[in-house]
Amino acid sequence: MKKMSAKTLMIALAVIALAIIVSVVVTGRAPALKVATTSSLYDTGLWEYLEPKFEQEYGTKLHIFYAGTGIALEYGKRGDVDAVAIHDKAREEQFVAEGYGLQRVPFAYNYFLIVGPPDDPAGIEGLSPEDAFARLMETGSAEFVSRGDDSGTHAKEKAIWRAAGFDYEAVRHAGAWYVEAGRGMGPTLLMANEKNAYTLTDNGTFLAYKGDLDLVPIVETGAMLLNVYSIIAIDPERHAGANVEMANNLVYFLISPEIQEMIGNYGVAEYGVPLFVPCAGQEPEE
Repeated sequence: MKKMSAKTLMIALAVIALAIIVSVVVTGRAPALKVATTSSLYDTGLWEYLEPKFEQEYGTKLHIFYAGTGIALEYGKRGDVDAVAIHDKAREEQFVAEGYGLQRVPFAYNYFLIVGPPDDPAGIEGLSPEDAFARLMETGSAEFVSRGDDSGTHAKEKAIWRAAGFDYEAVRHAGAWYVEAGRGMGPTLLMANEKNAYTLTDNGTFLAYKGDLDLVPIVETGAMLLNVYSIIAIDPERHAGANVEMANNLVYFLISPEIQEMIGNYGVAEYGVPLFVPCAGQEPEE
């Protein structure tokens, strides 16, 4: 896409600013903020928890588009949303490097788990994530349900397969034991539960769905299991219609001390542990 001249950009921003003023005068509210988010942030209820406070504080409406990371990034690239909140560091950095987003800002993290039947038919308990995947591949005796949807969780799964020494396309066609759900994290967990199968999940969504599952955590440790969530405002130089002011408000909101405390407390009352760990713009160490 051809880059705007400084003069053109100033005119575009002036038009946007005028539209904001008119909207506030007429409706009493700032233009709605559109955010594409990964399914785990949605399935856990975190956005539902934070949304009313953001809307009250900034006098706007927050529209959350529920999608996997891959689809969320596509929404951002097309300019369909004002910000993306996702969990795939490599693709996030590429998104920013290509000029679609302003800055990648981590705001929370949790961990991935390999969950499965309590009797652990594949015998992967105690193994590293890579060794656990290798055993699933080599035995082919227990079903594994993949997100199969280009999400951040799916990207992490593919990274573990690579670390285990397997070509992902070979894994996909290795046999009936490997099942692609093509769904969000919650529905994928339910499918794995129905099949008495293994799957990779973030621990926040697992805790949120635990009451509906017979599955249990089987592999919980390993450097590859870190799962960082970031917020990226869409670059107005790429998409002049992006509500960058309100998107930046959301960035500051998510990393503010008050909201970081809310994120750190989320889930404690119901599950005894937080679903997310706040990190206020800092990259957590693996």
